[in-house]
Amino acid sequence: MPRIDSAIACARAARRRFVAELAEFVGFASVSAQPARAPAVTRCAEWLAAHLREAGMEEVRVTPTAGHPIVTANWLHRPHAPTLLIYGHYDVQPADPEREWRSPPFSPEVRGGHLYGRGTSDDKGQMFAHVKALESWLRAADALPVNVRCLFEGEEETGSTHLGEFMRMYSHAVAADVAVVSDSWVLAADRPAIVESLRGALGVEVELRGAPRDLHAGNFGGAVYNPLKALSELLAGLHDRHGRIAVDGIYDRVREFTPQARAYMSRSGPTDAELLDAMRVSRGWGEEGYSLYERITIRPALILSGIDGGYTGPGAKAILPARAMARIDLRLVPDQDPYQVEHLLTAHIRRNVPQGMRVVTRTTMRAHPFVMSRDAPGVSAARAAYQGGYGIDPVFLRLGGTVPIAHMLTCRGVPLVMMGFALPDDAMHSLDERFSLAGYFRGIETSIHFMSMLATRCAGANADTRSDPLLEAAP
Repeated sequence: MPRIDSAIACARAARRRFVAELAEFVGFASVSAQPARAPAVTRCAEWLAAHLREAGMEEVRVTPTAGHPIVTANWLHRPHAPTLLIYGHYDVQPADPEREWRSPPFSPEVRGGHLYGRGTSDDKGQMFAHVKALESWLRAADALPVNVRCLFEGEEETGSTHLGEFMRMYSHAVAADVAVVSDSWVLAADRPAIVESLRGALGVEVELRGAPRDLHAGNFGGAVYNPLKALSELLAGLHDRHGRIAVDGIYDRVREFTPQARAYMSRSGPTDAELLDAMRVSRGWGEEGYSLYERITIRPALILSGIDGGYTGPGAKAILPARAMARIDLRLVPDQDPYQVEHLLTAHIRRNVPQGMRVVTRTTMRAHPFVMSRDAPGVSAARAAYQGGYGIDPVFLRLGGTVPIAHMLTCRGVPLVMMGFALPDDAMHSLDERFSLAGYFRGIETSIHFMSMLATRCAGANADTRSDPLLEAAP
């Protein structure tokens, strides 16, 4: 068995280079949602593949899909050891408005112990921590303690549209005893966390159409329904005055949590004050009767993520717009199904469209919620790895984000462990996204420990988690 201290020493000696390489990785404008940047997404995939080869990984491939490429790599030289699947995504969110960033989003810059740039924490930095852990093992010992498969996709930020098809065609690429995903955050720099649940997602575009073309506001204003007004009324009716989603049937399959489970969340999760501070706002909003942490994790949410219509350029243009469009982002909780919720939402919209308006709905994303068993294979190894990387036992955390592959792997019987290294205030999806260099280095060492722990515990399959005091204290 390779020595873990040699791998960690190798990682520490290469820290300066590891930061420079992460900055180069972040420099690719791999925005999967913007067609104009498709060439940058492809170049990023090719760069990542070349980097994996240089790190010592084998069978490295860049596989085209109907969308963006998927990068895979293997190291499979331990016939009696478990196989670990490392998943990550190299695509990133749009950085608009880029002019409002303190430094250009695709020209990474180190400031105050953080690397700033789009994708630093979501997900290039967290994913790259595992790549650097693999490199450290292979440089130090010319071997890994476990078998490893890597799967890095370029469409996670747009719903992993073609990942399912890839997994059906290349099922061997995800054949593993346990998978690890690092696309989440810890509670604080010294408070690591294993994520035990994620919300699902449903993306829907709603377009209302009135006249076949824009109308002169002076000649026709007051004589015909304005699509922008109609859309505003429709959107305003999607919540009631208590913060609940006003769509019939949407709560029918929402799982209710016991007082004991909610008490554990209150003890282990972020407080309202901590979340407000991370969001940099002074007041929360949402469904009455639940803490902010509960609202973003165990309760569904309907978010209006964009509205478009009419004229918003410089000066004035006196028109009645012919159309108005809104983007709706629904976050779903166990045991909600995105297809059922899609039917409920679109039926509600069609019932409530004002007369004279034509409505068109388009579904842009569907992803199922994810729930992990605390005694799943890999959890014991993950806890021990955090002890090695952070020096403290992790808590179990629920997050409100969505990672589509989590449900896909669960359906295939591959146990998944989510081990985050980012911080709540890293501005994922926002301006001035950043990743703590200390978190990056801790992530690398935690990943090194995780592979070692998997080897000695055989993916946690024989671990007696029932005697774990942390689990005994949890519901």
